[in-house]
Amino acid sequence: MKLASISYKGTDCIAVAIDDEHVINIKDAMIAAFGSDAEIPVDMNHLLQQGQTGITKLSSALDFALANPTAVMHIPIADVSWHAPVRKPGKICGVAMNNSASNSRKISAPDHPAFFLKPASCLIGHEEAITIRSYYGSVHPEPELAIVIGTTMRDVDAANAMEYIAGYSVMNDITGNGMRAEDLFQYWAIYADEDDPDKTRRVEQHLSYAARYKGTDTFGVLGPWLVTRDEINDPDDLSVECKVGGEVVAEDSTRYYNYKVAELISFISQFHTLHPGDIVSCGTAFKASANRKSIHNANFQQVSGPVSVTIEGLGTQENPVVVENRTIGKWRLS
Repeated sequence: MKLASISYKGTDCIAVAIDDEHVINIKDAMIAAFGSDAEIPVDMNHLLQQGQTGITKLSSALDFALANPTAVMHIPIADVSWHAPVRKPGKICGVAMNNSASNSRKISAPDHPAFFLKPASCLIGHEEAITIRSYYGSVHPEPELAIVIGTTMRDVDAANAMEYIAGYSVMNDITGNGMRAEDLFQYWAIYADEDDPDKTRRVEQHLSYAARYKGTDTFGVLGPWLVTRDEINDPDDLSVECKVGGEVVAEDSTRYYNYKVAELISFISQFHTLHPGDIVSCGTAFKASANRKSIHNANFQQVSGPVSVTIEGLGTQENPVVVENRTIGKWRLS
C-alpha cells in the first residue's frame, strides 16, 4: 500500500492510494468496511502504533473500497496538499557518509554506521517550500532512502531486523554546509589516561555539531508516500535520482550504501530504542550525474529550484526553493 498524510479541502487526514490518480480517506474506508465503531487511526503515528493488526485491517478496508467503488469518495491526487507521511516521528536518525562513493574522501572513519539526529520540526512534505535564509550560507540537497519503523525494536540482530520495518519513503536531507563550517570546533579533547586513571591526556579533534546544518526548519523533506514493506522487494537495490532546476545532479542506487538497511537499524537499536513512526534516513545517494554535475554544485543560494528526488518504487517528491534575503535576528543581549 501507498500511504500518505494529506490535506483535502482544508481537512487533514491519512490516505491510501487506490490508483495513480486517486486516494481515499482511511477513516472513510474503515467506517465503510467495519462500521462507525471501528478503531480509526487518527494519524500515521496512531496507525503504525497499531502494528501489523492495524495494517492488516487497513488492507481489508482497501480491498472493500476497491470492490465497492461508490462506498468511499475518491479524492483526486491533483487536489490534495501534502504533509510528511509521518508528521511527528519520535526521532529521525540520519546516517552519515554511508555511500561507498565517499570512502575515498575519508581520512579516518569508524568501522560501523555513524548517525545523527534531526528534529521532527524540520520535516515538510512533497510540494511544500524549502525555505533558505541568506545567512545560512551554502545549502544543498541530499537524496536518501528513508526507513519507517513499524514495531518497537531494541537490541535486534540484523538477521531479524527487517521484520520491524513498516515501510519506506523518500527523504531529502537538506544540508547547510555553510553552518557546518561555522560550527566547526578544532580543540583538545580530554580523556582519562589509559595507563593511569588518575591522569588525563589531550587529543586533537575536529567536529561540527549537526543541530543547525541538518536540523533547521524545512531541512527534512519526507514523502510523498509511505510505501509498505511488502511493496518493496529489495530496499538495498533501488535507483535514486535527484534533480535541481530540472537538471540531474545525482544518479545513484541504494546498492552502493556501505551498510544494508537491516544492518543500519540493527546497529542503531543497540543504542536507541526505535519506536513505530521513527525514521532512519540511510545516507546520501550522491554519485554525480552523467554530465558530472553533483549535489555539491547545487547550492540553493545560487541555483534555483525546484528540487526533486525519485526513488524506484517509492515515487517522486518535488519542492520549490525559496531564498529569503535577511540577516539573523538580534539574539545577543548586548
